[in-house]
Amino acid sequence: MDIAEHIEALDREGRLLVTAAESAGTGARVPTCPGWRVRDLLRHTGMVHRWAGAFIAEGHTSYHPDGGEPDLDGAELLAWFREGHGWLVDTLTTAPPDVACWSFLPAPSPLAFWARRQAHETTVHRLDAESARDGTAEAVGANAPDFAIAPEFAVDGIDELLLAFHAREKSRVRTDRPRVLRVRASDTGTVWTVRLSSGPPLSERGETAEADCEVTGPAARLYLSLWNRLPLPGVTGDESVAALWRENSAVTWR
Repeated sequence: MDIAEHIEALDREGRLLVTAAESAGTGARVPTCPGWRVRDLLRHTGMVHRWAGAFIAEGHTSYHPDGGEPDLDGAELLAWFREGHGWLVDTLTTAPPDVACWSFLPAPSPLAFWARRQAHETTVHRLDAESARDGTAEAVGANAPDFAIAPEFAVDGIDELLLAFHAREKSRVRTDRPRVLRVRASDTGTVWTVRLSSGPPLSERGETAEADCEVTGPAARLYLSLWNRLPLPGVTGDESVAALWRENSAVTWR
């Protein structure tokens, strides 16, 4: 996917997120994020949008802290979210392709990194907002086919998660006994091999090692499951390997 496609996804997903959040109400529970209410979801995602956009707009070439979450609720919070989301979309759209700024995952350019990262950040949290509106994690997207995640976008997000996020030292998916997890998208035919050890997971495309456990399902379902929004589908082989992923793979803000 290219930068324009990621920005288009960010624009669409942010609008869907705030629409679902408004429908649910800011006090609604978020089933996919235990302990959160919709107000927490909007405050967090809106803060991330402004934090990300500042790197592009202000040209920070090293880590720059976020501005914190606002003490807003109700209509004011919804308006604040819409303003920040729109500003981020405009900032990415109008930025020069060679803009120089800090980023934290491999990418062709800083602009490509931030467009991709915020597209997936916003998509996952849009699904959180849908879970609040519909009342259960399992209902995510079920009643709104137009909200479905395109397979190619899901594959792109799985690439980012497996090949980039969990390649970092921060990944907590570790095991003293080396194991291999296979992830297979049944609709696109895309396959990932994830080698687990006492170090960060090493992931690559293709069937490059014999697997101890395989997780199979449509790309969009795998995307949500690997981001811990839904149970892992189609687990075969040693289920303890899937459990290891499930119990240790959460990506947190801090």
